[in-house]
Amino acid sequence: MIGFPRRRATAGRGGYARLIPKNAIDLARWRTTWPSAGRTLAVASAMPALAISGWLVAGLPLLLLGWFRPLPMVLAGGGLALVFCWYGLRRLPEVVESSAWPTVAVLGIAAASGIFNGLLHGEQLIVRRDPATYAQYAVWLAGHGSLPIPLGDFGGSDPALRFVSMGFYEWDGGIVPQFMAGPPMIHAIGYWLGGVSGLVLVPPVLGALAVLTVGGTAARLVGARWAPLAALAFAVSMPVLYTSRTTFSEIPSLILVFGAMSLLLDARFRLRAGLLGLGFLGPATPAETARRAQPGGARLMAGLAGLAFGLTVLVRVDGLRDVLPVLAYAGLLIALARLSRARDAMKERAPEGRLGPPLLLGLVAGAALGFAACLTIARPYLGYLSGSLKPLLAICAAVLVLTAVAAAVAPWIAGRVGTLSGGRLARRLPDVAAGLVVLVVAGLAVRPWLQTVRRVAVTPEDQLTANFIGKTQQVNHLPIDQTRLYYEDSLWWVIWYVGVPVVVLATLAAAVLARRMAKGKEFGWLLPLAIIGWTTVTTLWRPAITPDHPWASRRLVPIVIPGMILLAVWGLRWIRRRAHRWGYGSRLLIATGAALLVVPAAITSIGTAFTPVDRGEAAAVKGLCAAIPRNASVLIVERATGDRITQLVRGECGVPTARVAYPKGSDVPLHSDIERLVEKVRGTGRLPVLLAAEPGQLWPYGPPTQVLKLRSRQDERSLVDPPDGTWSLTIDVWMTMPA
Repeated sequence: MIGFPRRRATAGRGGYARLIPKNAIDLARWRTTWPSAGRTLAVASAMPALAISGWLVAGLPLLLLGWFRPLPMVLAGGGLALVFCWYGLRRLPEVVESSAWPTVAVLGIAAASGIFNGLLHGEQLIVRRDPATYAQYAVWLAGHGSLPIPLGDFGGSDPALRFVSMGFYEWDGGIVPQFMAGPPMIHAIGYWLGGVSGLVLVPPVLGALAVLTVGGTAARLVGARWAPLAALAFAVSMPVLYTSRTTFSEIPSLILVFGAMSLLLDARFRLRAGLLGLGFLGPATPAETARRAQPGGARLMAGLAGLAFGLTVLVRVDGLRDVLPVLAYAGLLIALARLSRARDAMKERAPEGRLGPPLLLGLVAGAALGFAACLTIARPYLGYLSGSLKPLLAICAAVLVLTAVAAAVAPWIAGRVGTLSGGRLARRLPDVAAGLVVLVVAGLAVRPWLQTVRRVAVTPEDQLTANFIGKTQQVNHLPIDQTRLYYEDSLWWVIWYVGVPVVVLATLAAAVLARRMAKGKEFGWLLPLAIIGWTTVTTLWRPAITPDHPWASRRLVPIVIPGMILLAVWGLRWIRRRAHRWGYGSRLLIATGAALLVVPAAITSIGTAFTPVDRGEAAAVKGLCAAIPRNASVLIVERATGDRITQLVRGECGVPTARVAYPKGSDVPLHSDIERLVEKVRGTGRLPVLLAAEPGQLWPYGPPTQVLKLRSRQDERSLVDPPDGTWSLTIDVWMTMPA
């Protein structure tokens, strides 16, 4: 493999390296059989996004065809993941300048994070909130490979039969899960490898890959020496620990977004490396071949970056909002390409324009897969989200139109900008951009004293949320006001979890970067800052989640917390350089800054970091399934039990399961409805089994037996303070088989 001479690179202001060869002879002669530390870090941190992209691209068509099985997925999904990694990363130049210790430190922090969260992983299988819905979704996909889920035979239709449950809708003659298919397709790998025990270990592995991805992005944008600090500050944050221990969608989304950022930064670097005649290829590859290979590799990498960005829609519907700036950025690159063709002098100054078309094509392809999943297997979920999704789609359409128009008239716009560049407004623009950043953050900080966010319940779902908030307020000893959403405190949520120094340094960094970009500098930061800034502001303005913590903290995981940390580390580096210029020592400053970035987050996390939640659910569910006969058809005759275990019994225990409808104001069905359904089940030749939460609910039909007794811990539900402990969790299920 061709390497670089002794002074291979120097870090530029953009954070990632600029190649400065000693001479062309050194480039041709200096070879090594081992990859450099910088290349190792670059490749390792980009691989998770590429591998997940390949798996999802192959997985969705197989799922729609009903072939989501281990062998087809190993061949198609695993094969495509390898193809993406190989062709996306082969012949990669030295995009990160690093010695051994930063690379080893980032890899070590990621591994330690995975081990720590693996030892303390959760077991959310009984459906009470989203993680268990994702888990049961993954269990069904892994075991059956198709959707929708069959209703099962209960002797024909009946007005008292209900097949829906928490997180699962009845649709088109079957049952479909609530959420997007991306995360369950990833989590299914663990179930194939080790059943439920393997499933619950997938989130810690994904969490470790997220730490590695964030560290790699920091190495590119800030510098490899700062990557371990970014990785550590990210890894110890409570929301990251929380979402790395159970089956959430936020961590896979983060890997795709920040991995795609890294891929696009590498594509830009490769393009410039090719123009300079530099490469990092296999042994005995001529330098001229290296130079010619880089532009093609850059375009391919840009396409893969766009694909990873677009696939976030397959993981989270909110991913469409997160990657909206990518659409505008692709339009900007296309506009630059048009300007380059119009002005030969720009071809060397703005080669990034060549990356616009592949980036846009990849983005559209990935998002199209997400929308295909929405329309085919998540249609009820779209209906549930229609109130917020329709405005978002309108915004996307407007951005698309504006981007297309701007790209079309780019030469005219450039001419007008050129004539105005010497005006007073243009001279003031950098200061205005920096000031606007500070004003936005200050506005979010003082928002609790200016606004109280409320929502009056108008739908059944709103009423459920309002009732939940009222009960949580009562437990937290707060004034009862079910209309409160507490969204005005959202910036303070960030401060809880990462600390005031991170928010202050991130604001400083964003202001400085915005000022520089207004002057035409720091182009490498343009898209990362746009994604971080846009998503942070929109998320904090309207988190759109039940506001109890740590639950609500998951909204901060995909973009806000890693983005704040990246900016804060860049801000610390900026301060260190200023201090060095003024003659002050930097070691104490760096040590103090590093402590300020890590310690506040660790202090907040320590209250819950060493306490696993929902432990014992796997064993309890195994015992429940063992108690249910294989030829049973299960009728659940109590409200809460029906919400929690209908899909669990159907999916994990493998028997037809339904709920019996109950009258308004009651938690149990009418006796006549149960008796009628029991007889109809007998008519199918199957054994009727009744489940409920208490033995007294089953005595009229036969002697009850307790089949599930769970005594565990669950997440705290805090509204106005960061969580610092856990609550007890008690779940009982009783069974009877009517005589």
